[in-house]
Amino acid sequence: MEIKIGKRIITEVSEPYFIADIASNHDGDIERAYHLIELAKESGADAAKFQNFKAEKIVSKNGFESLGSQLSHQSSWKKSVFETYQDASIPDVWSEKLKRKCDEVGIEYMTSPYDLVSVDIADKYVNAYKIGSGDITWLEILEYIARKGKPVLLATGAANLEDVQRAVGTIQRHNRQIVLMQCNTNYTASEANFSYINLNVLKTYQNLYPDCVMGLSDHTLGHTTVLGAYMLGARIFEKHFTDDNDREGPDHKFSMNPSTWKQMVCACRELQESLGDGIKRVEENETDTVNIQRRALYLQRDLKKGDTIKPEDIFPLRPAKRGAVLPFEKENVLGRRLVKNKPKDTCLEWGDIENA
Repeated sequence: MEIKIGKRIITEVSEPYFIADIASNHDGDIERAYHLIELAKESGADAAKFQNFKAEKIVSKNGFESLGSQLSHQSSWKKSVFETYQDASIPDVWSEKLKRKCDEVGIEYMTSPYDLVSVDIADKYVNAYKIGSGDITWLEILEYIARKGKPVLLATGAANLEDVQRAVGTIQRHNRQIVLMQCNTNYTASEANFSYINLNVLKTYQNLYPDCVMGLSDHTLGHTTVLGAYMLGARIFEKHFTDDNDREGPDHKFSMNPSTWKQMVCACRELQESLGDGIKRVEENETDTVNIQRRALYLQRDLKKGDTIKPEDIFPLRPAKRGAVLPFEKENVLGRRLVKNKPKDTCLEWGDIENA
């Protein structure tokens, strides 16, 4: 299980890889896009991701208008679906500029292309492709991207297992470099969404596709799901990123901001570090507490050289000095004689006992 994105190699034992999905949060302003790239880097993101599409090649104006009303998270949009996608689309000439900016600040440039022409435009600038959940059934674009020979990050929101297997099978016929990302595509920022993220799907994916890297493309608030997904084997994480959750726009409300992003990165890396190697031992930072927290056998009365140690003569107390007789060793000292005088409330040591 290994994926290389740019200079980073991601494996099950590597540090988590964070993708800041700027998406439409540039609000049509390339200077804002530049600023968000800088903020993403400062906040600890490994990649800054955009979305390349043309409104007429991703949504049907008539199709959405014929629904009669805008559904789910789109119901809060002030503009029509088609107009919102028009506003969020990135001019083709931006790609080179965004890539150059990412290189300048030292962050990976990434994008999700939503039509075949956009795939070709992106190919000059990306080291990996992200495929959005909505295209999991469009096998033509999956195959087209797979043939590019670069790692493919596949989000699997609003899909059943049959959809996932069909999509993965299509990609694998041309490309084995797959990051399989659990996802839930409800973008309402409702706390109820935690009930639907279903992180244990990652276990299913690992059993079915042990050679794929696991990931999470997430839209819940905070970073609880990221920590959970990391424990279940995910190593690549994508969340939306903005500088201000109160801005107008389709993605700002549920996005992470620089502060919450830093908290997420810090928490996940602390989690990674805290897992350790699984070998149980007294750790370096416990060497002092071994002494002060453990008990040793202490004398309950003055004893003289030659006295025999009886059960009522000893009781386990803290601290346990080096060389002390420990409580589980009590039966090994009862009935044996002291080789020196020992006053009350002193620790019984093996050097105090005959034939020790």
